Amino acid sequence: MTTERCREWRELLGPHALGQLPEGERAALEAHLDGCAECRAELESLAGVARLLPLADPEHFGTAPAPPPSLAGRVAATIRAEHRSQRRRRLRLGVAFSGATAAMAAAALAIFVLPGGSSGEPEQHIAFQSLPAGLHIAATLEPHAYGTEIHMYVKGAPSGTLCRVFVRGPDGTRQPAGSFRYRWGADSDAVLSAAMDLSRTRAIGVRVGDRTYVAPVGRRGAA
Repeated sequence: MTTERCREWRELLGPHALGQLPEGERAALEAHLDGCAECRAELESLAGVARLLPLADPEHFGTAPAPPPSLAGRVAATIRAEHRSQRRRRLRLGVAFSGATAAMAAAALAIFVLPGGSSGEPEQHIAFQSLPAGLHIAATLEPHAYGTEIHMYVKGAPSGTLCRVFVRGPDGTRQPAGSFRYRWGADSDAVLSAAMDLSRTRAIGVRVGDRTYVAPVGRRGAA
């Protein structure tokens, strides 16, 4: 799991290491730790610090030494020298920029003129059918040059449930598109991506906990 997707979980590691995490959040975090080696390693490093905290005695820390009287003058001189250096660099960059402007404009024009920003396919709005009572799943699939961007919406799953998303091609090949965790009984709207072109995508599926749900992509799957 990427650092970006683990960010909300890592905010809970410190309180968990100190034993200050509420029971509900602790259970969800431990479920995440079962499948994330990076977060387990970070928790282990925090646990070591937490074990040492009771040994810290504030009376053993002395007063920080006062800086030498000449420090302020040296800092001021360093700042002035840096300002002069920055002015010289700006002058050199200004000359170089004037010669590079035309090349940059030509490159920007090529970006807008050359094809490849989209496959030309319209986005698909998918509504999953035949779901258990209280569970709602929907998706929006947007074509891009790199593949397909997936906006996945889930509501009504148990808090902390791991949701794994995949797409299926015309030959039945399944390609993973990422995962996210449903949190605290609120709506979850995750943005994922798959390398498979939307024009070749025939179905989208999501495994919510231990149950898998699949919806066709195209006219039949359009909401």
